[in-house]
Amino acid sequence: MIKNVAIIGATGMLGRPVTGVFLQSKFNVTILARNLETAGQYFPSATVLPVDLRDKKSLQRGLINQDAIYLNLHVTSFEKPGDFHAETDGLQNLLFAVRNFSIEKIGLLSSLVHRYQGMNNFNWWVFDVKRQAVELIKNSGIPYCIFYSSSFMENFDHAYRRGRAINLVGRAQYPQHWIAGEDYGHQVVRAFESKFVNREYPIQGPQALFPEQAARIFIKHYTREKLTVRRSPMALLKFIGLFNANLNYVWHYMEALNKYPEKFEAKQTWKELGIPETTIDMYAKQLS
Repeated sequence: MIKNVAIIGATGMLGRPVTGVFLQSKFNVTILARNLETAGQYFPSATVLPVDLRDKKSLQRGLINQDAIYLNLHVTSFEKPGDFHAETDGLQNLLFAVRNFSIEKIGLLSSLVHRYQGMNNFNWWVFDVKRQAVELIKNSGIPYCIFYSSSFMENFDHAYRRGRAINLVGRAQYPQHWIAGEDYGHQVVRAFESKFVNREYPIQGPQALFPEQAARIFIKHYTREKLTVRRSPMALLKFIGLFNANLNYVWHYMEALNKYPEKFEAKQTWKELGIPETTIDMYAKQLS
């Protein structure tokens, strides 16, 4: 029976709402973080231990007495193919560290969009890293739940925000199923509460909307300040990305996101982990 859950990646845009739900659950939660100050600022009452995914010994110390692990890992926009990647190299160190522990379940946040790899001749090494991470989890021998996310509402007040504008890149060819991070967090906690193992869960919300539709709904109901929608052309971003690693990363990701033929796949997820209820207008009002 799972009592103690360790979380790695608690302070990121998507890690924070999931960790917040875990901290309100029945589980004893330990945040394993490299930056103790940042983790302490976000979660002042939580147990936080110093852990670095590059350091197997620190991982072994942090995982003592833990029954389960939730991972929110990603490749940053400044990483290069030959660099250390938390999602693969760090994950390998973690799996090495847990070999002498009895871990009952491991959860990993992945992405629906990485399935775009190979479509329309698209090839991006970052998506290869994501595929490798999934295979590492599946081959670890540890019971797992892998969560394949769609589009998160948090993007409107984080990744897509540029001052008082929501910056959209290019035009999506298919609607995206928007979900709030907190709703996703409740699904993750239910997965850890359940006996379901070796599950792969598409994570999608209750509204299928094109990004501009979603952004305008957000703006209409966001009363903290007046926002506008701004659009950047893909061609310009691609050109600038030839000289800028961060924008090269953004171009690749948005190229895949805009063209990935997303369809609703979360029927089983909703049946087993609950139906997400937050709509974009509700999310904007909560922020306001």
